[in-house]
Amino acid sequence: MIGEFVSSAALYAVPLLLGVICHEVAHGWMAEKLGDPTARLMGRITLNPIVHIDLVGTILLPAILLVIGSPFLFGWAKPVPVNFNALRGGRRDMALVAISGPLVNFLLAAVSGLIYRSLLWGLQYGYLPRTPGMVWLLEPVLLMAGMSVTFNLVLMVINLLPIPPLDGGRVMVGLLPVRLAAGLARLEPFGMLIVLILIGTKLWGYLVHPVIDVFRRLILG
Repeated sequence: MIGEFVSSAALYAVPLLLGVICHEVAHGWMAEKLGDPTARLMGRITLNPIVHIDLVGTILLPAILLVIGSPFLFGWAKPVPVNFNALRGGRRDMALVAISGPLVNFLLAAVSGLIYRSLLWGLQYGYLPRTPGMVWLLEPVLLMAGMSVTFNLVLMVINLLPIPPLDGGRVMVGLLPVRLAAGLARLEPFGMLIVLILIGTKLWGYLVHPVIDVFRRLILG
């Protein structure tokens, strides 16, 4: 049992780390392009996992979800610092910074899906030999590519929920009229609690699973 957990954790680790790290790097990169160099100055626009790992979001929560057999993993990295007051376009630029993370997750899901389908196509039509060695080599790659599609779609869809501090909430705060935006922003201290409640209840399934399934079918066929 321990061996199976270690094996599963190893296969999940690469797509999980890549997804959450690229998500945060995208926020920092976009913020820099729009006038705020904070993330660059703090060394956060990097793929080095050490500077991004969050004990709860990157390690403990995914491990717990893996142990309990959750159909989907979810996690996060340390948020990249953004000084919204330094952004040249004000609330509009805040929305652009927020949407950049989910867009990168969609791109990662699409690229992972392309790798997955290309390898299967190569095996099916004989461009890749079906030798035991090749199958042994490609099996973990196919598993990680499939996991990457699902995990990045989960990360994209959850982060687009209109609940601050999730990206969807920040996008709405950036686009709504000032009075409505201020009211929504007051939810921020409770945002992650709401997300965890959604994950732990059937509400998660009603809100998230249908959207993820549509994108999975689109990407993986």
